Amino acid sequence: QVQLVESGGGLVQAGGSLRLSCAASGLTFSRSGLAWFRQAPGYEREFVAAISRSGETTYYADSVKGRFTIARDNDNRVFYLQMSSLKPEDTAVYYCAADPRVVISKDRRGYDYWGQGTQVTVSP
Repeated sequence: QVQLVESGGGLVQAGGSLRLSCAASGLTFSRSGLAWFRQAPGYEREFVAAISRSGETTYYADSVKGRFTIARDNDNRVFYLQMSSLKPEDTAVYYCAADPRVVISKDRRGYDYWGQGTQVTVSP
């Protein structure tokens, strides 16, 4: 059974930083594409960042480029989203996603496995 467990969300002031973690079990982690998505109230779930199986390739949404960094630790089966210079418009529920069929993808339809979501709230 595949499980993705997120942690690290919370409330932060604009300009602050947070690091989200996603611990994975039940899948071949080192051979899985990984990603973060987010969903704000009234909006569709949108792509934030993705990382390839090897970790050598990363993609970012334009809205977070230069502020967020995705990373993975294949030995410990964990991946991260380091968020800096946070803005109120970054407020959303953040979801981690993984799929062994994916090398790297921005498309949420490509991911079969999802975390439960963690709330990130950025105050002005």
